[in-house]
Amino acid sequence: MEDCEFTELKTRAEKSAQEVIKKLGGLSLTVALAESCTAGLVSALLAGVSGASGVLWGSFVCYKKEAKVSMLGLEHEKLTANGLVSRETALEMAEEVLRKSGADITAAVTGLAGPNGDGSEVQVGTVWVATAMKNKEAAAREFHFSGSRNAVRMQAAIAVIESIYDLT
Repeated sequence: MEDCEFTELKTRAEKSAQEVIKKLGGLSLTVALAESCTAGLVSALLAGVSGASGVLWGSFVCYKKEAKVSMLGLEHEKLTANGLVSRETALEMAEEVLRKSGADITAAVTGLAGPNGDGSEVQVGTVWVATAMKNKEAAAREFHFSGSRNAVRMQAAIAVIESIYDLT
């Protein structure tokens, strides 16, 4: 993806982050995140907005399998069976963050940003985003993005932020 396209993605992400902070702040809701392929990008985008301190609980950056196990308590065997980039893993990440944080809303993202594959059948650009909210069933959605590694990560961040917005 060209620099111009990436700049457009970043602008969209920042605008979406502003909208989420405004909406959640107005509803007095907090959000916590579990980020794998975005590696804290969603948190950084949200924290860049004035008023984020009243909304953003925090984030678990769980890039490696071992981090998902030690930080979130996910089971190594389940991760191996389901795959790191899967609906099941994303859902479990979101549910564990909800349980551990006490935030009102959680979102989790796991994906393969590339440029190379990870040896699994998962295609580069595949991303799963899951959301969870107290007293609601968690949901997950699969995305397929294209472009450079950082373009895929930015598109994934946008998908997370927009999923949070749509949840409330």
